[in-house]
Amino acid sequence: MAEEEGEDVDLGISLVVVATVVDLANAVQDAEEARLGDGDDDEVTDEEEEDELSEEMLTDYLDELNEEQQVALIALAWVGRGDYEPEDWSEALKLAAERNARGDATAYLSGMEGLGDLLSEGVGAFGLAIEEVER
Repeated sequence: MAEEEGEDVDLGISLVVVATVVDLANAVQDAEEARLGDGDDDEVTDEEEEDELSEEMLTDYLDELNEEQQVALIALAWVGRGDYEPEDWSEALKLAAERNARGDATAYLSGMEGLGDLLSEGVGAFGLAIEEVER
């Protein structure tokens, strides 16, 4: 498995930070799904304002992370999406760093469909669980 169930792998980011991003991304997704299911597009609702607030909270949080943390999130999302296996973590980090050289990690990550699920799956691939992280 992934280097003894993740014990020897340095993800380059704390699980608390990953869990926070997962929570924020899931809040954005839930708000978006609620808004799309509403069907009333004529006026700005409290749900739409919450959606914008949730998205702003996610992007603000991502902006505050350092480059190493942003790169780790990108690589984790790629592992969660199945682009890389845990054994390829070093390569995923290297390519994520190259991809992040443009400095647009926040836009890239917040634009990923199902970001929270991808990150949870990525962490899970290393034998860890976001649900077990205390917040």
